[in-house]
Amino acid sequence: MASHRKSRTPGTRVAGIRTPALATAALTSVALLSQTANASPGEDRPSLEEVEKKVGDLYRQAESATEKYNAAKEKTTKQRKRVDTLLDDVAKRTQKLNDARSELGSYAAAQYRTGAGMPDTATFLLAETPQDIFDQRQVLDRMTGRQKAAVDDYVTQQTETMKKRQEATESLRTLTETQGNLKTAKATVQKKLADARELLSKLTAEEKARLAAIEKRKQEEAARKAAELARQQAEQEQAREEAAQQGGGTSEDSGSTGSAETPPADSSYGTKAEKALAFARAQIGKPYVWGATGPGSYDCSGLTQAAWKAAGVSLPRTTYDQVNAGTTVPVSQAQPGDLVFFYDDVTHVGIYIGNGMMIHAPKPGTYVREESIYYDGDSAIHSIVRPA
Repeated sequence: MASHRKSRTPGTRVAGIRTPALATAALTSVALLSQTANASPGEDRPSLEEVEKKVGDLYRQAESATEKYNAAKEKTTKQRKRVDTLLDDVAKRTQKLNDARSELGSYAAAQYRTGAGMPDTATFLLAETPQDIFDQRQVLDRMTGRQKAAVDDYVTQQTETMKKRQEATESLRTLTETQGNLKTAKATVQKKLADARELLSKLTAEEKARLAAIEKRKQEEAARKAAELARQQAEQEQAREEAAQQGGGTSEDSGSTGSAETPPADSSYGTKAEKALAFARAQIGKPYVWGATGPGSYDCSGLTQAAWKAAGVSLPRTTYDQVNAGTTVPVSQAQPGDLVFFYDDVTHVGIYIGNGMMIHAPKPGTYVREESIYYDGDSAIHSIVRPA
C-alpha cells in the first residue's frame, strides 16, 4: 500500500462513517441505554465514545455489505446478459439444426419413393451425436455430393448447438450463484439498517443533546485539520511558483513533500476534474440510498462513478475497484477531482474539492454534502487516487 497511508493506533479511531449530530446521538444513546438496562448492579457504564464506536461499526458493516451488493449486482447484470445472449444463440442454432434435419429428411423420403435399397440419409436422422454420424463411413461413401453437403451442414449445426446449450447451462449455473450472493448482501444491508432504525426509535432528548456536543467537537477538529492541509498545500503551490519564476526549479527543490514518482496533474486532468466536480456539486442535497447510482440518489461509489462519467472517464462500480483505477498520490498532493478512500477495507469514497474538503454521500439517512476529509479522523484515510 502507498507509503503515505496513516498508521492505525488501536483504540483511537472511531470506526464507521460519521453521522449527523442527531442520528449519531440517537444511535449511540440507545445503544448505551440497552447496555445499561442489561448490566448487573455496580457494573461500569460504557463511555459515550465506546458506544459511538459500536454504532459506527454498525454503519461500516452496512456500507461494506453495500459495496458487496454493488459488486454482486454488477456481476449479476453482466451474467444475465450473457445468459440471454447464449439462449438467443441456442434458439437460432436450433432452428438451423431443424432446417438441416428437414433437408436430410427430404433426401431420405426421395430414396424411399424411388425404392433405393438403403435409405442412406435416413440413417443420419437416427444418429444421436455427431460421432454416430462419423462412425458410418461406409454410408458416406455411397452418398452424392449434395447429400454429403447436407450431412456436413447437419453435423456442424448439431455440434454447435450442443456446444451452445452446454455454455448456456454453465452460465445459468453461474447466474444462480451470483443471484445468491446478491440476495445475501442485500439481506445483510437491510438487517444492519433495521437495527439502526430500532435503536433510533428508543432515543431520548437528553442523550441526543449530550452526544450532539461530542459530535460537534469532532466536526470542529475535522475542520481544523482540513484548514491545516489547505495551508500546507497553499505553501507548496507558492513554493512551486517561486521556483518556476527563478527558472528550472522543481517542487522537490522548493521543499515539497511529494514523491518524485508522483506525476503532476496536467491541464487535461484539471479540465476533466472541473467537470466531475461540477456534477458532484449539483448532487448536493440528494439522499444517500445504498446501491443507487443516480440521478435522484446515490451511494458513495455511485456518486464518484457518476461524477467522473460526466467528465468522460469510466470508473468501476465499487470502491474496491475504484481504488485501483488511477495513480495513488500523497494526501499532501491531493488535487480537486482526486478520489479519497477510507478505512482498511476501502468501504467509503469521496471526491476531493480542495482545502481539505470533499463531496461525498455519507451513509443511509444522510444527504450528499461537502465535508472535511478528516470527518472520521486522519487515521481513517486509506489513500488518495487520481483517476485520470
